[in-house]
Amino acid sequence: MNTFVKGTLMLVIAAFFGECLEFFINMILARELGEEGMGLYMSILPIIFFIVIIASLELPISISKFVAEKQRETHYYMLKHTLLLTIIFTCLFVAAAVLTFPHIPFLNTYHPYVKWLFVILIPVVSFTSIARGYFMGVQHMGKIAFSNFLKKLVQLGILYWVYQSFQFQIELALLIALATLIGSELLVSAYLIAVYFMEYQVLSKENHKFIRGDKVRKALFSVSFPTTGLRLFHSFTHAIQPFLVKGALVAAGFSSVMANEHYGMLAGVAMSIGFFPAFIGHSLMVMLIPNVSEAYANNDNNKLVRLLQQSMVITLLYGSISVFVMYMFAEPLSRLFFDSSTAAFYLKLLWPYFLFHFFIIPMQAYLIGLGLVKDALFHTVWSHIISFGMMYVLGSMEVLQMKGIILGMNMGAVLLMLMHYVTICNKLEVSVYFMKKRYTY
Repeated sequence: MNTFVKGTLMLVIAAFFGECLEFFINMILARELGEEGMGLYMSILPIIFFIVIIASLELPISISKFVAEKQRETHYYMLKHTLLLTIIFTCLFVAAAVLTFPHIPFLNTYHPYVKWLFVILIPVVSFTSIARGYFMGVQHMGKIAFSNFLKKLVQLGILYWVYQSFQFQIELALLIALATLIGSELLVSAYLIAVYFMEYQVLSKENHKFIRGDKVRKALFSVSFPTTGLRLFHSFTHAIQPFLVKGALVAAGFSSVMANEHYGMLAGVAMSIGFFPAFIGHSLMVMLIPNVSEAYANNDNNKLVRLLQQSMVITLLYGSISVFVMYMFAEPLSRLFFDSSTAAFYLKLLWPYFLFHFFIIPMQAYLIGLGLVKDALFHTVWSHIISFGMMYVLGSMEVLQMKGIILGMNMGAVLLMLMHYVTICNKLEVSVYFMKKRYTY
């Protein structure tokens, strides 16, 4: 078994247990918050993801790519320059957050302390990003896997204890849910940073080659900025999606309360179940970025093609099995959250959306490793413009309503996957159909 498959398998096993915990977390939240509260919780999550992207500057990806491509002798000075860079950006982001968050009208519908939880999240994410990126680059996947599992375990334990012991109104229950999420991130941050500094001390005692700060910044920003742009666009679309869906449903005849409840069933139930197997895709992504970067830097086209083949086969196997199980057992799975046949119906309609997203996740990692982040951003922008347009047009029709929303989502996923796949095949000069090398005579 090669290193890529072994590393992926280890991440998959750890992520599986983590996703099981996430499943129970969402069940607890759904039962405690109800349909309306779950809709509010899912509506604010995109803002948290947006903060995480800004605070991290996608350093885990850029650092892992740098570490995988460069010799170990350069790692010490690269990490030293990166730490100084992170301190500067963290101070700027915290200052901007303190000045901005109190004036965001959307946050006024939540508990006043939510704004300050978001401020605390910024330095936690910033400094953890360095550790995550380094461990991904040197392929110490056990530390990444353990930290992700620990985060879910702590979050589940606190939520279960607090909600079983006390009764809260929706506003305070939402605050506790968000505080638990950020508190578990803080604990994981402490673990990763402690382990990282032990590794850093080892590096400092080895022979190291000096590398200028401007060279490090150029290498990191060449990946970090376009990848951040890609993730920001993802976050932006996820942030406006609740309002687009609710607006389309209201235009189709729903009341605002009904629209919020149906979005809660779509995002809080159907999406939670459907994306449960995506931990395998994210495990592939973590492994692919350093492996593809290293192979591309060494001009090893055979390894690149082999990695693509392995990724697609793994995704096809788990993806087809997953959507089959979800479709056949949609009712009992959705009843774990709400006793509603509507959520099960949404889950069945979304099977193409989930299946093609399982392929999109490793393909996006592949594009990053090949230095095609701008292509990935271009594909994402166009697919979302078309998808969102169709979601609103079809979803606002009284005859379709939420079925129209889901049709637009499915179409966007298919379009994005095809654009990613064709671009990768053209870059590697392989056939779209048979993955055979094309020769020019």
